[in-house]
Amino acid sequence: MDAFYASVEQRDDPHLRGKPVIVAWQGNRSVVCAASYEARSFGVRSAMPAIRAERLCPAAIFVVPDFPRYRAVSRSVREIFKRHTDLIEPLSLDEAYLDVTENKTGLPTATLVARTIREQIRQELDLTASAGVAPNKFLAKLASDWRKPDGLFVIRPEDIDAFLLPLPVGRLPGVGKVTEEKLAKLRVKTVEDLRKVDLPALDHHFGRYGLRLHELARGIDDSEVVPDRPTQSISAEDTFEHDVPLAETEPMIRCLAEKLWSASRKESRIARTVVLKMKTSEFKILTRSHTPDSPPCSCEELTDIALRLRERVDLDPRQRYRLVGVGLSNFREAEETAAQSALFK
Repeated sequence: MDAFYASVEQRDDPHLRGKPVIVAWQGNRSVVCAASYEARSFGVRSAMPAIRAERLCPAAIFVVPDFPRYRAVSRSVREIFKRHTDLIEPLSLDEAYLDVTENKTGLPTATLVARTIREQIRQELDLTASAGVAPNKFLAKLASDWRKPDGLFVIRPEDIDAFLLPLPVGRLPGVGKVTEEKLAKLRVKTVEDLRKVDLPALDHHFGRYGLRLHELARGIDDSEVVPDRPTQSISAEDTFEHDVPLAETEPMIRCLAEKLWSASRKESRIARTVVLKMKTSEFKILTRSHTPDSPPCSCEELTDIALRLRERVDLDPRQRYRLVGVGLSNFREAEETAAQSALFK
């Protein structure tokens, strides 16, 4: 979906159409959830501090996020997908992979399926979506960004090299600034350069990720579209209005643990590990985790574990913190968890 949250706001309020819209709470601690393309032309981007976005685009209209409404629209988009295939792997409210090797409507090509879905979204929801069509997920993801907004881009098997080789390596998934700098030291700037580096050299410099780089440089991605992927982790976090010392974080931890416990009740699987996340005033992230013999069985137990994890944060008592989060991970099937718990009795 194109600038999804902002586009929903512009659709539902005609006064916002054609104007720079930023979906965010205003304030020193807020970040941009989404920006309309009018705002993006000023350099505003998602996850940018809202105060910086306001400086870049003083005329921007800030809209408070309405996630229940966005989730409802996302469900409507998903229903359109389901007319064509059941193999849908959501990445977020506004993005998903679809495997249309076989599709319900009998359309002869993936390109025609994508075109049909985009038109149905436009007609029924008055929103635009961009699509990438390719032989695998990696290439489809690249293609989906190629002609945004409101675009369709197709990478046919015979066109993979012509599309891929000239790209800067920074376009490859997993290649951030650090990896890009390491590759630059190897005189690798484009995917074509990367393809010339043999696998042993990549393995030496990048470990297990070296194989992934080797495959991506050749357009290889064998990962399947997995619908209803099991939950790996859930969390709740919040930013303080003012930086606070560790001793003053308890009320927030208790509040977040309560939210997290409520969310965890919707999961069919059971989490084994509790995680505490702290972000210092210098933006350094600390995590502490604990896997008890038996999974937390109440909100009180979850809260107690989170607070005990706080005691393992051993920085200077004068240190201030801007954010705290509580998470659950290491999810297991209920039967498996019960069997493991029995071992400790």
